[in-house]
Amino acid sequence: MTATIALVDDDRNILTSVSIALQAEGFLTRVYGDGESALKALVDNPPDLAIFDVKMPRMDGLELLRRFRERQPTPVIFLTSKDDELDEALGLAMGADDYIAKPFSQRLLIARIRAILRRTEAREASAPGESEVAAGALTRGRLGMDPARHRVTWGSEPVTLTVTEFMILETLAQRPGIVKTRNQLMDAAYQDDIYVDDRTIDSHIKRVRRKFRAVDPEFDAIETLYGAGYRFSEE
Repeated sequence: MTATIALVDDDRNILTSVSIALQAEGFLTRVYGDGESALKALVDNPPDLAIFDVKMPRMDGLELLRRFRERQPTPVIFLTSKDDELDEALGLAMGADDYIAKPFSQRLLIARIRAILRRTEAREASAPGESEVAAGALTRGRLGMDPARHRVTWGSEPVTLTVTEFMILETLAQRPGIVKTRNQLMDAAYQDDIYVDDRTIDSHIKRVRRKFRAVDPEFDAIETLYGAGYRFSEE
């Protein structure tokens, strides 16, 4: 099935050039010139992946992501200003799956899109039978994870994670008590030799903790081992 990519940017040149490049790769595209006009359309008819510019009039990309994430877990890539680390940190903290700094290589953007879509498709692989669901489900203490349906619960409360957040948590929860380095978590969440730095993983971990603490303020199952990495504790 052909994936649909939504582009939201106030720069018409970027919308046109990226849209043409994506269509040449076989994607369908929908373009929007500002966050405000894009929000309702994206919520009502979610794309397979969205790309948001950060700095836009009327509603910037950060606010658009915040509102969109309240309704949809669709993967999102941020386009940020060159060397603007604040934009990148905020975007990741709010749940973006990836970011690319302007000016950017269209080849790199397409590689990132394909990597994220592959991870998403793996989670949505065709309807499994009940026995398959049970076999793939993961339970660790109060944590429940259903990879086939991309569902997460803490106790009886649902927790909504992005694809990248899900994969990081799943990697930790598969072997409770075992320390996973940032490099191991990057390999699990970002395949295809896509480079991300340590701060990216740290931002995702903070976001996951924040989501679990929204349903359980005492949540402390993800432990930081300074200088080593992270581990999941089911105690």
